[in-house]
Amino acid sequence: MSSYQPNNLTRSTPKSVRNIAIMLLLIGGFMVISSIARAQRTLKLQDAIAIAQASSRNIKKSMLNLYGSQRSLDAQRAALKSRFALDITPFDYNRDRSFNDLFSRWNTNEMYNSFANLSVSQPIVATDGRISLINRLGYRDNYSEFQDIRTKTYSNNLYLQLDQPIFTYNRTKLQLKELELNLENASISNALQLLSLEQSVTQSFYTFYQRQNSLQISKDEYENQKISYEITKNKVDADLLAQEELYQAELNLATSKSTMENNEVLLQNAADDFKLLLGVDLTEEFAVEVDIDFVTRETDLNQALQHALANRMELRERAIDIERSQFELIRTKAMNEFKGAVSLSLGIFGDNERAPDIYEVPAVNPRVAVSFNIPIFDWGEKRARMEAAAASREIKMIDMEVEKNNIMINIRKVYRNLQNLENQILIAEQNVKNATLTYDINLERYKNGDLTSIDLNRFQSQLSEKKSIYADALINYKIELLNLKILSLYDFEAQQPVIAPRN
Repeated sequence: MSSYQPNNLTRSTPKSVRNIAIMLLLIGGFMVISSIARAQRTLKLQDAIAIAQASSRNIKKSMLNLYGSQRSLDAQRAALKSRFALDITPFDYNRDRSFNDLFSRWNTNEMYNSFANLSVSQPIVATDGRISLINRLGYRDNYSEFQDIRTKTYSNNLYLQLDQPIFTYNRTKLQLKELELNLENASISNALQLLSLEQSVTQSFYTFYQRQNSLQISKDEYENQKISYEITKNKVDADLLAQEELYQAELNLATSKSTMENNEVLLQNAADDFKLLLGVDLTEEFAVEVDIDFVTRETDLNQALQHALANRMELRERAIDIERSQFELIRTKAMNEFKGAVSLSLGIFGDNERAPDIYEVPAVNPRVAVSFNIPIFDWGEKRARMEAAAASREIKMIDMEVEKNNIMINIRKVYRNLQNLENQILIAEQNVKNATLTYDINLERYKNGDLTSIDLNRFQSQLSEKKSIYADALINYKIELLNLKILSLYDFEAQQPVIAPRN
């Protein structure tokens, strides 16, 4: 019986099968490389903000609200243009039997109608009136049993009509202004949503970076502890140190490893929160890259306050609320008001049995009507509603003053924090340098046997602590700069406004 020969099997494998195997290996290798590339993806702050803006449901809702407000305003502006309308009734039949009191007899009347109305109507924005040009063309076939007469006639009525309210407010202008304010308010709301999202992403971004940096610091500490452990172990093996020193070194190494593993867990948790905020796949792996070098930014408190009070969108929102309350006051004042209306029309009418001869004997039809609505007594309803609307407007004015004070206070606080953080960063930077030199010196002392492992661990912990404090101070400075940017709407890093100034 022949034995199993792997090499023979390989030689007997068809060439096409080997090619397929090679192709599968290449594809597998490419997938591995791609997964590694994805794992090495690094995000900058602006990249994270762009991803969050594209996936945020609040931003999508805000954009839809902005779009709806814009289209409502477009519709209202379109409604202020000339409107053309054509109404056609091709057939209208009516048969009626009624009693004629004059002749004391019953009469049957049968009538066929066909008519069409063509109108061109133009609102007058300046006066809240409306002017219309109307043409009514009709055909009538009428039969009366009383006189046994059938009449067939064509008629046309062409006239110009003006309807103008008087002694009241301009409703057309008010409605248009309200829609313009709605659009501006939606635009402000969208901008505030974007700024709020930018702030949330930035804070989460830096939190993720802090966890990432803490992990790196703990890894460095762990590597240092491993070096210390090896030194201690070698000295104990050479009977240069007591066995207790090795036990302490092992404890320090285990503690350092535990700290590193704990920081890995904190980093993973921060990564999940960050991914959730960005709206990306939770299985995606990435790191963040931060330009954290400390550069003092020239910030001016008076400039920040002036720019904020002139451009803060929350203040404009309050101003819009006050304008709306003024509109409500106008509407309330118009309740049970004395008002009137003027209606004027002038046209030419003609009728004939033959359509071409409709205007053979034309008739001019002028019309003038003036009407008034005169309230007499409303039991104090209008006065009460006016006082309620005035109180609501006063509340909104107080809210605006409160908003101004809050803005000024918050900017002052952030400015003071920035000044304080600048000093803290300089001190923390010097502390890191000192702690590094101290650790290096004491590491040499430990190598020479002049220092115990407990003392060396204390210097290592001190170095790690100073590094963390320095990194936190830098990040806090970046966050406070962002807060000042959002509060004042002025970017002191780029030395330019965040948004274009309003006209």
